Amino acid sequence: MGRAYDPARAMRERLKVLEAREKGRAAAREVAEGVAETVSLARSRGAAFEKPATQRGGRETPYRRQVGLEWLAKKGRISEAQKRAGEAYGACWRRAGSAPPIGSTLEVQPGGGLAAGPSLGLVLKQAAGRQRAQEELAAFRTRLFGQSDLVTVCDLVCGQELTPREAGGGEREAARIEAVLKVALDILALKAPVRHG
Repeated sequence: MGRAYDPARAMRERLKVLEAREKGRAAAREVAEGVAETVSLARSRGAAFEKPATQRGGRETPYRRQVGLEWLAKKGRISEAQKRAGEAYGACWRRAGSAPPIGSTLEVQPGGGLAAGPSLGLVLKQAAGRQRAQEELAAFRTRLFGQSDLVTVCDLVCGQELTPREAGGGEREAARIEAVLKVALDILALKAPVRHG
């Protein structure tokens, strides 16, 4: 047999549900305010963000940070060929510089037989991949004639994916970085000359 209907208990349960719902809404408002503040601060430092359209059902979509090349292309400041050249440089820069550190090759198995580090084959594969990426990056930099300004702006905007303003810290320096980057991307976008023997 079920419990007798108690209007006071039903009201308490309803109030608990309403209180939990309001707490959830308050927490969501606080998170939204925190995100808006963070985005505002990052924008003031030169970062670029886009806010995709709201999803069906009225759900908010998250902000998405735009990388430097993407931002420049979206603004029409670089061509598709320049963007592709910059993306190739950036991918190579990240492979060459941010590869995981090469671990120990000691195959010591303490206690329960767990390997202490990666296998020798894996270590050699990582080292070979890093070496190829460093050679490819050196070839890109050779195509830029080893000019420090050209290499530096490519490292900052293509490799570290900063916007020109983030990389420069101000409007004047951002304009200079953008101009130098366009020259570098034009050079990188050119096909290597064909040598006839």
